[in-house]
Amino acid sequence: MIFTETKLKGAFIIDLERREDSRGFFARAFCQNEFKAHGLKPTIAQANLASNIRKGTLRGMHFQYPPAAETKLVRCTRGAILDIIVDLRPESPTYLQHVAVELNEDNQRALYVPERFAHGYQALLDKTDTSYQVGEFYTPEAEGGLMYNDPRLRLTWPLPVSVISEKDQKFSLLDQIEPELKRRMGVAVAQYA
Repeated sequence: MIFTETKLKGAFIIDLERREDSRGFFARAFCQNEFKAHGLKPTIAQANLASNIRKGTLRGMHFQYPPAAETKLVRCTRGAILDIIVDLRPESPTYLQHVAVELNEDNQRALYVPERFAHGYQALLDKTDTSYQVGEFYTPEAEGGLMYNDPRLRLTWPLPVSVISEKDQKFSLLDQIEPELKRRMGVAVAQYA
């Protein structure tokens, strides 16, 4: 695997290192040892699949608070998505900055999302599927989210939103939850003190 760290410390784009021959190719998509060598959490608690029927479908911006904060390894297995992550670590010099990466069936790249980041994506094509391995179990009482169109986040989605869940439409704006977000996402809490 080829690990490329983004401008957000701990967030990586992971490209496959293909071994090609007349049959096609073989590549490792996950390795605990390689993840550890790059300082990443190699735990997979759940493996999730999502199918998006229509282009423009938007999922996000999701996160879980500590002590159930999640890592995610996201890959598009059919179609294409624009995947966006936002740094929610109050102590980070890149707090509230984001990275947007196109993941698609052709590039087969993955995005590693560290703990204490918001994550969301938009399907760029009809019939787009994603796969993600998550480092913590889904914990409804630790669930949080931000509006995908929050003006403070300045996220740019390439298509008009065609489908979004009712839950995702009801997330709060950052201005409404920032004091709680900073308190619950702080370093002492994140280290499970």
